[in-house]
Order: sequence, then structure tokens, then C-alpha cells
Amino acid sequence: MKTIHLYLLLCIALLTACDDDIFDHSKNSISTGVVSLTLTEGGTPMADIEVVLRNINTNSQYTATSDTQGQVAFTVSPGIYEATAQGSHAEEGVAYTYNGTSGQLTVQNAATTTLTIEMKGVRTSQVIIKELYNGGCMADDGVTKFQYDKCIILYNNSAQKASLSNLCFAQASPSNAQSENYNYDAQGRLSYEAEGFTPLWHGLWYFPSILEIEPYTQVVVNVHGAIDNTLTMSQSVNYAHPEYYCMYDPESGYANTNYYPTPASVIPASHYLEAVELGLGNAWPLSVSSPALVMFQTHGVSPADYALNTDNQWYDGNRVSQIWTSVKVPNEWIVDAVEVFAAGYKDSSKKRLTADVDAGYVWLTNYMGHSLYRNVDKQATEALPENEGKLVYGYAMGVDGSTDPSGIDAEASIRQGAHIIYQDTNNSTADFHERAQCSLR
Repeated sequence: MKTIHLYLLLCIALLTACDDDIFDHSKNSISTGVVSLTLTEGGTPMADIEVVLRNINTNSQYTATSDTQGQVAFTVSPGIYEATAQGSHAEEGVAYTYNGTSGQLTVQNAATTTLTIEMKGVRTSQVIIKELYNGGCMADDGVTKFQYDKCIILYNNSAQKASLSNLCFAQASPSNAQSENYNYDAQGRLSYEAEGFTPLWHGLWYFPSILEIEPYTQVVVNVHGAIDNTLTMSQSVNYAHPEYYCMYDPESGYANTNYYPTPASVIPASHYLEAVELGLGNAWPLSVSSPALVMFQTHGVSPADYALNTDNQWYDGNRVSQIWTSVKVPNEWIVDAVEVFAAGYKDSSKKRLTADVDAGYVWLTNYMGHSLYRNVDKQATEALPENEGKLVYGYAMGVDGSTDPSGIDAEASIRQGAHIIYQDTNNSTADFHERAQCSLR
């Protein structure tokens, strides 16, 4: 009896779900065929991929999700169809987007059309450097320059929660782009260009535990001066916030109190980053004019163990001395990077990051309170349905014509509840602009 009951329910459901054109009135019977698709990438089945099957003539659409074997099936009326498949997932700060199409499929009555769709994957950074404030500001007297208030703002540029282990910050040498660079060969190429790694100089900072970032949200990391700097410098930034992180590890050797005053009491000790110092000096020398900042993860080894292993060390410009000690970071470990050139040195600045790490650079005028802010991906941001009525246009925070081409005021839109997707082309020239002031002010 149970079997008959289930059979009747199945028949009723099938009749209810079918379009009118499935039913053959002349023969008083249901006319259907089956489309059976298998989704793979490099021969590996792809699960949890959404597939949309569209009837080219009637524009009717059917949606299903692939199972653990990468398979999905549709029962539809005979006709000409096309299938599109799309899915994504994030792992260790890297977002993967997959797309595939079937071309035209002919579905015949009482027949099964089978096809394997090979998915094409694109790898992008799930977590990006949204903003870099390193140039300092002027004191209230209009004469004194203040540089002990740097920060990096990270952002989860996806709809999935990010979970990153062994996340690190470091910089390429020389610290200033306009300084003499001893890493160029006689042909005018960086000596490590074809080596698959980037040498990062002086030391590195890392999160001692897994960093989790919710979708479309940011994390503030103070580099120098994790206090309320506005109490003495009104044009600076207040970092006294319990959700902020800071670089603070005096035991590492980075103990200069001008750069590392005791963090504001509201910042929990669990938010202190730790450091490995390889060079000399008592402060991590992130340039106030033109750094080449790199964010990366170590894999299968802790950041400290990797950096202290002499097999992973490299001497800048082949100058064998502690002061020039760098760590070789495989380029595939790099999550994001931004190369900065100083506005006053347009003729003498040279690239330190190879094209596969950052193909461009962004100009900065320092000591003016300016920051480097990532441009909005206009098309992707406007396509998010939840952003309807929340996006604010007329952005006017760019400096000297260097502005966000999208015209979207990202910070104002976020305050309206919008989700921003920022541009990430692996080219700082296209991805960043100089902002009149840090967004934290």
C-alpha cells in the first residue's frame, strides 16, 4: 500500500511541475526526455554547482545542484536547450569561481541526453588589502611631520566566510621605491623574476591564530601606534578600538616605543600580531613614502619556523650581511600585494614586485593624511540584489584626479548597508587610488 501511495504522489508532483508543452494532448500522454549532466574539473567531479537549463525556444528555465558525483538530471519536454553551470568556494583566503556551459542540447521524447561539462576555474584572493595608510600626516602646528600611525585594512571580498591560518605581512626591498635597487641584473630585470619567489626583507609579522572574517567585512591592523593618536595629532587616526588588531611584539626586537607604544587598553592581547626580525634595527621599517607590501600565508609550516630556516633565506642584492637578510616567499603563497611609488620621485622609482605578484603601482603623496584605497568593482557591486537602493554615488575623496572610476562612494554605501565588491586585477595602478584621508577618520 505504501508503494502505491508514493507512486501516486510522484505522478501528481510530475504533472504539477511540468509546463503545458510537456503534455501531449493529441496522444493524451506526457512527453518528456532527460538531460543528464556530469560536471568535472580536470576529471574530478564537482559537487554543489548550480546548473540552469534553459529552453532556447520558450525561455523556460530549470535549476538544480550537482551531487557528490558531480551529476545533475532534468526531466523536461523535448526541445533545444542549453545549460550553464556556476559555483564557488573559498579555502584559506583564496576564492575559486567555476563556470561551464554545455552548448546546445537536443532533448527527444523518451530519450536521455548525456553530457560532461568541463568546468573552468578562476583563482582570486578572497581576502584583499582594501586600504593602506602609511604616509603619516602633519601635526597641528602645520610644520611637524607625524609618521607613527600606520595601518592596513583587510577585507573579505566575497559572500563566504574567510578563515586564514598563518597570515603574514612583509615588504620587499628596498624599503623606498626610489632608493638604489641592487636586485636588477644587467638586462634590467629583477634577479628573482624567473625564480618563482619574492624576497621579503628585514622581517615579518603574523597572526598567531586563525583569522576569521565575515563576508563583506573588514579587519583593521595597526602597524605603528596602536593608540588614540588624535589626542595629540588631530589629523591622525584613533586606533583605540576593541576589534582592531596591532603589530606589537617587543620581544621580537621590534621594541622602539616611538613606533610601538603600549597598545590602547581596549585592544585585547589576543589581537597582538607576532614578529620575526631577520635584519637589524628596533622597528619594522615600513616605508612612509613607497613600500611594497605583501600579504601571504605559509603552508605546512609556521611563519616563524619558515623564516628562521636558513634554507629559506636570501640576501638582498647578494650582500651577505644580517642587515640584508630576506626570506624567500613562494609566489603561490602570496594572498595580495600593493606596490607604492612616492609622488615626488616619478623618475627614479623602480618596481620590486614581479608582474605575477603586482603588475602595477600606485602613487602616494605622504605626510598629508592620504591613504591608498581600492577601487570598487562597479559591475559586480551593482549586480548584488541586496544593494538595491543602498549604493551612494558621487565619490569625491580622490586626490588630484586620482579617483575611483566607478563613482561609487564605498564607505558611504557601506554605512547604508550595501555590500561592496572591490576590484582585484592584480595591478595596483588599476586597482587603487589615492584617497584624501584614511577611511577610519
